[in-house]
Amino acid sequence: MAGVGGGLSRRAQLFDVALALTLFAADLLLWLLGPRDMWPPSWPVAIAWLSLAYLALALRRRAVPLAVGIMAVQATVPQLVPGLGIGAAALLVVTYTVAAHRSLRYAAVATLTMWLPPVAAALSPLGQQTAAQLPIEVPTAYLLVWNAMLMLVAFFLGRAVYNRRAYVSALEDRAANAELDRQTIVERAVADERRRIARELHDVVAHHVSVMGVLATGTRRALPRDPRAADEALATIEETGRVALREMRRLLFVLRSDAEPAGELEPQPGLPGIDGLLEQIRDAGLPVELIVTGDPGRLDPGIALAVYRITQEALTNALKHAGPASAEVRLTFTPKELTIEISDTGRGPRPGLAAGEAVPGPLPVSLGHGLLGMRERINLYGGTLRAGARSGGGFRVAARIPLEPEFTAYSVEKDLLA
Repeated sequence: MAGVGGGLSRRAQLFDVALALTLFAADLLLWLLGPRDMWPPSWPVAIAWLSLAYLALALRRRAVPLAVGIMAVQATVPQLVPGLGIGAAALLVVTYTVAAHRSLRYAAVATLTMWLPPVAAALSPLGQQTAAQLPIEVPTAYLLVWNAMLMLVAFFLGRAVYNRRAYVSALEDRAANAELDRQTIVERAVADERRRIARELHDVVAHHVSVMGVLATGTRRALPRDPRAADEALATIEETGRVALREMRRLLFVLRSDAEPAGELEPQPGLPGIDGLLEQIRDAGLPVELIVTGDPGRLDPGIALAVYRITQEALTNALKHAGPASAEVRLTFTPKELTIEISDTGRGPRPGLAAGEAVPGPLPVSLGHGLLGMRERINLYGGTLRAGARSGGGFRVAARIPLEPEFTAYSVEKDLLA
């Protein structure tokens, strides 16, 4: 358990000062109400010495070692010098405080530091001589047993408070962990259910889209010879498209997490936005060149967005980590695949990824989320991603996305066209 001291609030400090003044005033009142023949000859010195004990009490939680040292001296000297008194109430409160707020070892050592020196001084020849000058003779064994009882009561009362506080803190931590575990289980169950619903909605959307494709093909072929049948097929396509769109919206709603920000209203960037992206990178201080080979044709919007995001992430990483360098973006389009290659002449990769290493599975921790996002976008379209050091220095990211359709229409197309 953390000790007291620097983290003590102002209210707690004021409470300690008020407690010290109250007990000091009560001690003086008892002294004044006692027999006058018990007053020491030099009572101003005795009062000043007594106030030292309550100064330690005021510091009991703000400066524990200093309070313990003051109490040890304040309780020892009166055993050797007649006319000086011990602040017994302050000694008990400081003992309780150390036992209630510090570890067992620290509390035991501090308690013995405050209580053993006065006992040793009282048993010394000088202490025995001083005790003989007192008006009332008290057996030494009685004093030892009485002081030991007071010390043990204050000490174990403080330890009971310490253990109770530790027990309550452990219960609070356990309750917080249990609540966190319960929330994690609930979130996991919600995520699993959302994934199950998403898979079902995906099947529904895929069915509707496939039917639309088949009907569109049949309509295109039937339009010259049977316009009425073609019109009915177009109406079916229209209604099926609306249903598919509604199911797609539900699918996106299921997949969207509560922590995601609201979607942007502006259109997503694609291939036309790459020129503006490169201009921004150049303005930021990284010379970059774009080389395009082949004709992109009618590229799917999702693939065009993936090309833009991969280029953006790779150039941003080069701008951050490559240092003084230049970069090159190479896009190669063929009828079967699209190849993206972003390379720079900078410092090269961080440790954890070899030259040209493929990134098919879990990524090294040092790679961060950038390559992870690239990999997920590439995997979405059945492509591959390679990233690592270039043979001539610098870093290279290369991605391949197949452009051939991976799914064929249902075999019922012939039946629908018949």
